[in-house]
Amino acid sequence: QVQLVESGGGLVQTGGSLRLSCAASGRAFSTYTMGWFRQAPGKEREFVASINWSGSTTYNADSVKGRFTISRDNAKNTVYLQMNSLKPEDTAVYYCAALKSGSYYYTRNYDYWGQGTQVTVSS
Repeated sequence: QVQLVESGGGLVQTGGSLRLSCAASGRAFSTYTMGWFRQAPGKEREFVASINWSGSTTYNADSVKGRFTISRDNAKNTVYLQMNSLKPEDTAVYYCAALKSGSYYYTRNYDYWGQGTQVTVSS
């Protein structure tokens, strides 16, 4: 069992930055691929970024490439999402999730989810 708790969301102006954190408790955090997803009102939850167990491989959605960076610190059982150059269309609830196996892209493959943190970007 892995428990995930996100933090760091808030209100920011266009062009600003935020750093989300996801603290994990439970066993074997370092063996999981970790992902960030987001869900805007009235839309489906979508993939944002993922990072493999060692941090050597990351993937980003096209919409956030060059602006968002995912990283992890296995000693602290924490995964981060650095978000720069934020746009109003980045407004959503952001979720972190843990994946044991399968494609990183699909929500259905993830085993554990956090409760989410709200990010609002004002224009």
